[in-house]
Amino acid sequence: MFNLKTMNYSTFKKTVGLSLVSLLAIGAANAQTTESSTTTTAKVFGGAGQYNTWSIGFNVGATSGALATGGSSDFNGNKIDLGFGIDIKKQLAHSFALQLDLNGGKVKGNSGNVPYITDGVTGNNYISYSTKFWQGTISGVVNVATVDYLRRKNAINFFVNAGAGIVSFKPTVYGASTPGIPTTVSAEYPNSVTEFVIPVGAGVKFRFSDAIGLKLGYNENFVDDDIFDGVKKGYPTKDHYAYGYAGLEFTLGSKSKANLEWVNPVAMMYDELYDEALRKEVEALKGRVTNVENAVNDLKKDSDGDGVADQFDKCPNTAAGTVVDGSGCAIVFPKPDTTKAAPVAAAYSNIQFEFDSSVLRTSSYPVLDATSADLRASGSKVELDGFASSEGTAAHNLALSKDRANSVKTYLVNSGVDAKKVKVKAYGETHPIADNSTEDGRVLNRRVQFKK
Repeated sequence: MFNLKTMNYSTFKKTVGLSLVSLLAIGAANAQTTESSTTTTAKVFGGAGQYNTWSIGFNVGATSGALATGGSSDFNGNKIDLGFGIDIKKQLAHSFALQLDLNGGKVKGNSGNVPYITDGVTGNNYISYSTKFWQGTISGVVNVATVDYLRRKNAINFFVNAGAGIVSFKPTVYGASTPGIPTTVSAEYPNSVTEFVIPVGAGVKFRFSDAIGLKLGYNENFVDDDIFDGVKKGYPTKDHYAYGYAGLEFTLGSKSKANLEWVNPVAMMYDELYDEALRKEVEALKGRVTNVENAVNDLKKDSDGDGVADQFDKCPNTAAGTVVDGSGCAIVFPKPDTTKAAPVAAAYSNIQFEFDSSVLRTSSYPVLDATSADLRASGSKVELDGFASSEGTAAHNLALSKDRANSVKTYLVNSGVDAKKVKVKAYGETHPIADNSTEDGRVLNRRVQFKK
């Protein structure tokens, strides 16, 4: 067991360096030899519920007032001390997670190559400092690269992280003792200080198994104040410190689920595409689609070319060019008799309609006007009975007959007849007055009758 307080910085760097190299070698060897034959039923687009996404980690490492990326400090002399931490992580995707970090420890430094450091506020001279701290931050962790050793799961992940939080610290400064130089006594900062802090870092994680991983990382922490080292040397400088660590991370959740961080989506997609059960399902689906397409083609088939599908054609094999109705039967248009004078419209005569229509013919207006005049004069009540021919479904024809009766009622009411004295009934294709197998008969059945 070595003592951080008695070991010089050079010796400590060598020790830490050798330790990190050893850990990297052990982690890489373990990652290569760990078997990944565990069968999983997870699907590429099956959602995060297929995986364990929570983990907890413990770490320990070294703190320093100097940063690997450079930058000035109030105390240029570097010292190494102990730090430790715990983290709780929620993996939101294969490459991204949110992490809560709780850290503590001590950061030390000295005046380095100058005799002492002068506080820019008090003018006191100091040769070193020691700051105890506790820190809590939330960070985003992004996996930027991975090594899978040609296996079905990732073995090593390289990550970067950045976040924000608060740090509570209490520095102690030690006065200069060089002869002839003004000195101050050692002093502990009277109160703990809490400030905003931004951690930024990077690291590498080795997969021992889905449940355990080895994590090596380095964070640079930027404190929003110049008193972290107990000295305010100059405005507007801000203090900072570094934390290099090693630790173990443990996956939380069911052993039957894989860890989302270690999945290899490309390998999973490849496995899904070549899964025998899935291929059979796809072939079965193709067969069902073909059956549906054939059924649709059968529904669209029109053997006689009259525009009505065979399935709905009640009069198949009509001659080419024949004008047909909705059931595929020829429409016979009655020829007007020009030898007879137009008869005077008789009230209460049947009102006729075109095929599948509830629109009043203009030829019906004289009958409607005569009927309206009689009803207004007599104050009588009238029942309008609507009917239809037999083309189409019974339900459709019933609705159509009601619409026809309502068209007649609307005309009468608009002409002055009291709406309360007009009643509507619908009979659909029932009670025909002519043969529905002929067009002449169907024309007569498309009617509204008056019942006074």
